[in-house]
Amino acid sequence: MENWGWEWFVKKFAQKSGIDLHSYKRPQMERRINSFMRTIGVPNYAELIKLFDENPEVHRRFVEHLTINVSEFFRNANHWEVLRNQIIPELIKRRTPLKIWSAGCSTGEEPYSLAIMMQEYFPGHAQRIWATDLDQVVLNKAKNGIYSEKAVQGIPAHLLNKYFRRDSDYQVVDSIKQMVKFEKHDLLADRFPGDFDLILCRNVAIYFTEEAKEKLYYKFAKALAKDGVLFIGSTEQIFQARELNLKSIATFFYQKIG
Repeated sequence: MENWGWEWFVKKFAQKSGIDLHSYKRPQMERRINSFMRTIGVPNYAELIKLFDENPEVHRRFVEHLTINVSEFFRNANHWEVLRNQIIPELIKRRTPLKIWSAGCSTGEEPYSLAIMMQEYFPGHAQRIWATDLDQVVLNKAKNGIYSEKAVQGIPAHLLNKYFRRDSDYQVVDSIKQMVKFEKHDLLADRFPGDFDLILCRNVAIYFTEEAKEKLYYKFAKALAKDGVLFIGSTEQIFQARELNLKSIATFFYQKIG
């Protein structure tokens, strides 16, 4: 059984999924994996890998369980107010249309919030927003743009009425859907495009090891255009900002300098 321990599982899982768990905080990952194993009645890592080979649906469910997908529209509304009133007006003074990336976009609430904000308050000032995630399942949900009544609670009523169609659920209108391009992308492994005016990566890095975080923020800093802004999550902080040529311009907002 010793050969079927954590390192063995990480190696086998990476071969099968392309996801390297070494970059994630081990205690958190082990808790999530053990929870999944208990749910499906699997006693050890070897049996779990065997089940992945036998049943692709279980593997798909496991990846969805492992990639933490928590999102909501206009999450932390006061931060979105800073984005709308302070950050974006300064960005469009320097260049328009803006090149924007929503990294780790989960089921699409964040990039659609961005698209709605840009359309409502800064029409014509954004290119198509690039929205990426590691999990293809949540990306498919995001592309559909269908949300429950509970999911849209954070949207102001006038925006909800204007940018969603009400049926049994709420459907993002086509004009907003067309502003977002969803693609699969691994923040830890894939190449980053560049020249972004605004990058949002919120409540994603908290699950990474310190080494993985440092590499991620370095890559984001490189991907920003001069004076571009990185918007991070409410539990995150970039300690090596100065080394990355970033400066804090508001809480959770960092601007590229030099």
